Amino acid sequence: MKQKRQLAGLIALLIIAAGVWGWYLRRNQLVAPTETGSLAQNYHLLAVENPHIRIEEIEKARKTEYKSTGRNIFSAVALPTQVSQSRSADPPKIVVNTPCGVYGPCPEPPPPPLTLPANMKFFGYGTGPNGASRRAFFHDTNGDDVYIVNEGQIFLNRFRILKIGNASLEFEEISSGRKGTAPLEEQTTGPSA
Repeated sequence: MKQKRQLAGLIALLIIAAGVWGWYLRRNQLVAPTETGSLAQNYHLLAVENPHIRIEEIEKARKTEYKSTGRNIFSAVALPTQVSQSRSADPPKIVVNTPCGVYGPCPEPPPPPLTLPANMKFFGYGTGPNGASRRAFFHDTNGDDVYIVNEGQIFLNRFRILKIGNASLEFEEISSGRKGTAPLEEQTTGPSA
């Protein structure tokens, strides 16, 4: 009984395969002659004067070197054009001694080192539950508020706490990316709760 079902299934699959094969051949015979004929009638040879390989032009192209004009070739925005003057039209340079050297104005001094606001004092540290992360304790001297901030969190919407050490705290100003440190300050009186 099982062999009869298998034989019937095999015969059914062969009939389906023969039908698909016949449909495919019939479709190709109907479509192929019309497409081939239209392609052969519309075909035109390219007008090439001399089809030999031009070794000299290939060598010339290989030896070329890209020279930038200062424009970013990956940007769609063009740089503003500048009127260039010839070197002979440049006025002679006048040597002027300045406090910073011989030529030009002094460069701007570097910004002062980054510090926490004057009313914020880093007065201690601790660890979170299970010793997972360190926490810094800040005291607001104006309002007697205490802030507890984990490493990696943002403090006062302006600073990110990078590392809490035993004697100091490393932080980063979010807007400028400048980094600074704050020493651990001992408090004479504890903050009121």
